[in-house]
Amino acid sequence: MSKNIIIGIIIFSLAVIGVSYFLLAGGQKTIPTIASYSPNDKERPKIEAKTTFSDLGKMKVSEDRSANFSIKNTGQKSLQLSNISSSCNCTFGQVIVDGRESEIFGMHNVSDFAGEILPGKEAIIKVTYRPSIMPVYGLVEREVYVTTNDPENTKLIFKVKANVK
Repeated sequence: MSKNIIIGIIIFSLAVIGVSYFLLAGGQKTIPTIASYSPNDKERPKIEAKTTFSDLGKMKVSEDRSANFSIKNTGQKSLQLSNISSSCNCTFGQVIVDGRESEIFGMHNVSDFAGEILPGKEAIIKVTYRPSIMPVYGLVEREVYVTTNDPENTKLIFKVKANVK
């Protein structure tokens, strides 16, 4: 083999490796940093939820129903929401802050989401129940879990109940 062919193969190989690295590394999501506080901190986030339960009433197995839960940051620092998941593959959670909707999270989604609610601001936790995914009839309760950086409420549970016909 000639020297030029060997140099060409080496350059081509390096180019393929470089492009592959940037394609793989560029697609990686950065994991957000969650601020940590103590209950003794005077300046910290504080979550206030008017309710964490909703009765969706009677519904057909083919229907989808949602409940919106209002939360507010009554603290002095940004409230961060993360690790959103649900109790069942038929139940989904979504965060809505300032009209912007997060992706939808379920039981098996790996949530790298970190929503932020500024002091004095509100957000919505939307819980959607889709019984057709895992049909169960009668009284059913499902939950969505949200981790917060409020040291007094590190995990909130939003529960819905339905009577599936």
